[in-house]
Order: sequence, then structure tokens, then C-alpha cells
Amino acid sequence: MRREDDILPDVTEASSTPVRRYSPAIALVLALAAFMQNLDGAIINTSLPQMARSFGVTALDLSLGITAYMLASAAMSPLASWLAIKAGERRVMVLAMLVFTAASVWCGLARGLPEFVLARIAQGLAAAVMSPVGMTIMLRYTPKSELMRAQSVTVWPALSAPVIGPVLGGYITQTIGWQWNFWLNLPVGLIAALAILKVVPPTPPEDAPPLDWKGLVLCAVALTCLLAGFQRSPEPGSERFLAFGLMISGAVAGVFAVRHLRAHETPILSLEPLKRASMRYGALYPGLVFRCLFSSAPFLLPLLFQIGFGLSPAVAGSWMLGYFCANLGLKPFTSAILRRFGFRNVLFFNGLLAALSLLVCVFVSPHESVLLLVLTLVFAGATRSMELTALSTVMFADVSADERRAAAGVSSILQQAASAAGVPVMAFCLSVAQTAYGHAHLGLAELRVAFLVSAVLALVAAVGFARMPEGLGSEMTGRV
Repeated sequence: MRREDDILPDVTEASSTPVRRYSPAIALVLALAAFMQNLDGAIINTSLPQMARSFGVTALDLSLGITAYMLASAAMSPLASWLAIKAGERRVMVLAMLVFTAASVWCGLARGLPEFVLARIAQGLAAAVMSPVGMTIMLRYTPKSELMRAQSVTVWPALSAPVIGPVLGGYITQTIGWQWNFWLNLPVGLIAALAILKVVPPTPPEDAPPLDWKGLVLCAVALTCLLAGFQRSPEPGSERFLAFGLMISGAVAGVFAVRHLRAHETPILSLEPLKRASMRYGALYPGLVFRCLFSSAPFLLPLLFQIGFGLSPAVAGSWMLGYFCANLGLKPFTSAILRRFGFRNVLFFNGLLAALSLLVCVFVSPHESVLLLVLTLVFAGATRSMELTALSTVMFADVSADERRAAAGVSSILQQAASAAGVPVMAFCLSVAQTAYGHAHLGLAELRVAFLVSAVLALVAAVGFARMPEGLGSEMTGRV
């Protein structure tokens, strides 16, 4: 039961808007919603061969469903903040979760590739709303001094879903059928939607400004073209020229979009939060580079184990489980580390360690001892966990209450772009290296080049944190 004295003004915000004390229930419910999204993305790859046989197509054809999800999410994401203003955050969040859940059921019921692609588009449209609106809800009801506690709960889906997804997806596919990978979202989605109605206070609709149609179209075109171009960039021949054409078109549309958003009085997506140092460092540069690299790790490491070291998929999967468990193992200590050393020191020095962990992968060989390989994976997983948690928290260090909705929208789009670009960028690097070596098949040499490029990018990103203001985020950590 809610008490009136639970509602206090957040003295850390430059606003008189009342906010609630930190609510573990709200953080846990939002984490459950995020977990459903992350698990859906991690679980689908394990069932692609069986789905292809059911639909009478190839597994490569089914990649259209993954691409459709990503592009639909990119096109819809700029509209999320406006919808939250128009209809209220809680109402929009619940509706988006119900649509995502219904679309998941539709995916399992699909009888062909076209129907499956339509269901994935519906999933992508709902997912584009859930992430920024969920973040806005958390920022509304969490004082900055408690944001680290909230983030320690809401970040775990991104760390745990890659561990659970492949194992659970493979077991479900082999035992009861690939459809249940999607139908699993039905109870989770309904429980999460009911929990949001229970624990999140209602937010009345506000006077939304007129919809900025031009800004919406420009942002949607820019995002979809860029992400589609990244996805196609590893393909050889004419496909690569098409990819470059899409990326150039997206960049041009992006320039026009930024100009329009800056000039418009009520843009569909406000860029004002990017003037804040925390958003620039955490969501743009260097944070964007690290997120791109971290999203590519689950792609590069299995290739290193299977193609580079000649291990079986089962053994490679067990090694990956160790990597992701290291991600989760450090999680209970991240808040204490941030309080002790501060955001700038952690992001800088841990970023250097992350670069070192990638560099180690350049030199390891199939003949190394098991202990060394385990330590390498634990080291890489722990540094990834620390950097990702710090980035997710520091983004909102100096964002005011009035900017929280815009900041959540911008950060969500940038994180989505980085996550979508990670694998294609590394795949393109492998393709270029393979052409340079003149090899007919991908091998250990090409993988070492990719890890070397990743290490260099991580080093450049870590150095970028050296210029971060030392006191940034002290309100969250309690450091003076």
C-alpha cells in the first residue's frame, strides 16, 4: 500500500517535480520487461534451422525476420517519447508489453515466412517503445542518489539473457518445438504487464505538442538505412555496394534530421540532453564504441573457439557460458567499486583492462592451457560487466528531471544502433581480412585481426574517458 510520505521532492534534481524514493519493485518489474526482450533476441538463433524446415525455406532466408525486427524497432523508436506524453507512461508501457506478447504468440503460430516476418515487425514496433519508456519510468521514480541501486537491477537482463537464451532455446527446440521459444513470452509478458499496473503509479497524459512528422520521417529513414547498411556490409560483391549506398543514404538523412531537430520548436526527438557531459560520454563517445564492441563479443568468441581452435559447438558453448558467468559474477561488486573510485577512474582504467582482454585474444592459441583460457574469459567477462554497468548509470548523472524523457529516448536509440552495428562491423573486418590474406575460408589469422581491431578501438575509447570531469556522477556515488 502506498503512503503519502513515500512521495518526496528529489533535491538532487533541478525541478520541483515530486519523485518517489527508490522502489525495488519498480526496478524489478522493468528488469523483467527488459529480460523478455533480451531473451527473445538471444533465444531465436538456436531455433533457426528447425524454423527453416517448418517454413520450407533456408536458414539464411529466416534472417529476414531478424532484420525486420531491427528495422521496425529503429523506425518506431523516435516516436516513443511523444506517445508517452500523449497517453501517459504507464499506459503506453503496458500496451507495448501486451503487443509484444501478442506478437510473440503470433510468431509461434506463423505458418510461413511472410507471416513470421509480419509478426517480427509487430514485435519490433513494441520493443522500440518498451525500452525508452521503461527507462523514463525508472528515472521519474528514482532519485539520482539511488540510481546505481536501480541500475544494478535493470542491467542484469543484458548480462543474463545471453547466458540463459542459447541453452534454454536449444533445449526447448529439441524437446517441445521451436514455437515454445516464442510462446514462453506469454506468461512472462502478462505477469510483467500486471505487475506494472500494480507497482507503477499512473501518469496522467500531458498536453503533447503537434506530432513532428518531418522529424519522424527523417529519423526513421536515417536509422533504418544505416542499420540495414551495417547488416549487409559483410556480404560480398554487389551486396556490399548496396550496403555502402544504404549507409551513405542514412548518413545524409541523418544530417538533415539533426538540422531539423535542432531548428524545430517541438522536435520528435530532442537533442538537448546531448549537451550534458554525462550523455556525451556515456551514450555518444566513448560509450557508443564500447557498446558496439561488447555486442560483437558473443559473435567473435564462438568463432575463435570453433573455427580458430577447432572445438565442437558444445564445447565452445560451455566456454561462452564461463564468459557470461563472469559478467554476472562481478555484478554484486560494481556499485561498491564505483563508490570507491568514481565513474571517471573506473571507466578509464577498466576500459584499458577491457582493451587488454581483447588484445590477449589475439595471441592465445589452441595449445594454451585450460587455466589460461579460463582466466582470459573471466577477465574479459568481468571488464565487460564493469564497463557496461558504469556506462548505463553515468549517462543520467547530470540530466535534469525535465530532460529525463528526452534523455531516455536519445540514449535508447544510440544503444540500439551500437548493438546492431557491433556484429556487422566485426563481420566486415573478417571479410576484409580474408580477402587480404587470400584465404578461401575463414581462419585463425582473420579472427586475430578482428580482435586486434577491437582492442585498438577499445583503447581509443578508454583514452576518451580521461577527459571526463572528475566529479561527474559524484551525486550518485556519494564521493565528494
